[in-house]
Amino acid sequence: MSDNSSPLHVFRFQVDFYVSTEGASTRGSRQALCSGRFSQCSGLEATMDVQSIKVGGGNYGAAQRAGRVSFATVVLRRGLTRTDHLWRWFELLGTGGYAYRLDAEVSLLGQSNDDSPIMIWAMRRALPTKFRAAELDAKSNEVGVEELQFVHEGLSLEMIGEASGA
Repeated sequence: MSDNSSPLHVFRFQVDFYVSTEGASTRGSRQALCSGRFSQCSGLEATMDVQSIKVGGGNYGAAQRAGRVSFATVVLRRGLTRTDHLWRWFELLGTGGYAYRLDAEVSLLGQSNDDSPIMIWAMRRALPTKFRAAELDAKSNEVGVEELQFVHEGLSLEMIGEASGA
């Protein structure tokens, strides 16, 4: 995808946004609408609320039951992209446009020359909540993204190749 002369090789996380497919597995056959590479990614997190139920006659403790799962805001920092699609997506929502949700994939790229993904975190129905542009640099033709934050409604992990133990 990129060679070592490109500044993109130092950014270890490839982020792609796709039209939401609601559960259909179409990896490899769909085209990313927005994408970029980032050097930092946080918020790949899911938290389950625990429901404590007091059982009559059970004096040793309450029964614990699984509750709702909530997801953290994903924060991408220090990124580059060759287009303005990430900004346009945020701008569309910020100006009162339809809340166009996209599926997101954050791929951890290997260190080989082909930039193959090692693992892919997939999120359903992402919605951007914050966009901060990087400092402008006349020496670069890429669009710098200092920070992009988005929320989502589902999180899954796919291990690729040797990382999956296959």
